[in-house]
Amino acid sequence: MLNFNGTMNLYKNDKIRELAKTDDGMRFLKLCSLSRKEYLDYLIHKFELKVGRLKVVEKLQYIYESAIRLEDIDDVIQELFEKERKIRRDNEQQLINELYKIESFDWGGLHQNSLETTIVNRYVKQITSYESLQNEIEGNLHNSLRAYVVASWYNHWSSIIIEDIFKEHVSVIPAIGQIKKIDFFVNNKPFDLKVTYLPEGYIKDHRRSRDLRPELTLMKGLARALDVGFDTSVPDSILIPDLWRKLDDNPQHSAQELISELQEYREALLDDCIVNPEPLVRWLYENQGTRRFDASNRLFLVLVDKSDFFSSWKLKRARHLISENVNNYLTGVNQGPGFELNFYWEGEPYSTDADIIFVVKQ
Repeated sequence: MLNFNGTMNLYKNDKIRELAKTDDGMRFLKLCSLSRKEYLDYLIHKFELKVGRLKVVEKLQYIYESAIRLEDIDDVIQELFEKERKIRRDNEQQLINELYKIESFDWGGLHQNSLETTIVNRYVKQITSYESLQNEIEGNLHNSLRAYVVASWYNHWSSIIIEDIFKEHVSVIPAIGQIKKIDFFVNNKPFDLKVTYLPEGYIKDHRRSRDLRPELTLMKGLARALDVGFDTSVPDSILIPDLWRKLDDNPQHSAQELISELQEYREALLDDCIVNPEPLVRWLYENQGTRRFDASNRLFLVLVDKSDFFSSWKLKRARHLISENVNNYLTGVNQGPGFELNFYWEGEPYSTDADIIFVVKQ
């Protein structure tokens, strides 16, 4: 049996995958998902444990070393989740209605997870005139912050709706407290849920591997030939959909032919990913940002609107469509969900368990 200190050390060193392979490790991880004071107190009261005045980590150790069965811990997690879920369930339809009011998704040019750095570098360190600073704050920064907050709000609440879809399934035990890199357990395997889209970077790398010119290069060249205007100062993430839509609206045969060719390539690539998802999953692990890197078990939910790849963000609020695909996956998943994946990051080898669900709007 792993003692409490042993499991805690493994957990602190991000050995979550290793912990999940043992009964003791699983016991520890599920208790960690209850590690908020009110959750532990609920469990202690329910089983009439005599613990005295202990700190949270001491309560965690006491329960870990107690005779409470893992099944009892699961039951408590489900009870507490259902109490919280009932409140959200009563308000969910109204929340979805609110999410459908969002007509555009734009971070406003402010980098997610480095907001302060972006503001300092772009405004504090670049502008020397107080009047210019005031004008920038009232104009560009105000609009950028507004867009950033709206995008963050949309991401937050749509993510909660999606997580609840998973957590309500009979094969899933939720993680309801603060536990790093675990959103839920599928058939007793921990997973961190990542909602994403078919990455533009993956499409670009896939074309490069086949000696095909980048989509952006092709569209910029044709746009110039057809005298279609575009702003070269905006980032590629904005310019690609901008040019795509302008050329798609252009009646010239060359424009229609190029967009049709690019669309067919994307659809064929998507079909390949659905049949053989491992290269995409490996790419997603190997192209993490430095600040957010980890090798935890991940379950990717990939949302794709085939009629408009750049509007796939709208599917995060399509609860019925997501629910159908997620429940089909969870109902059909085996006792050991996912597959083992070996990948490299900054030259170092890693192993993890991962899986992927595609939600495709035709």
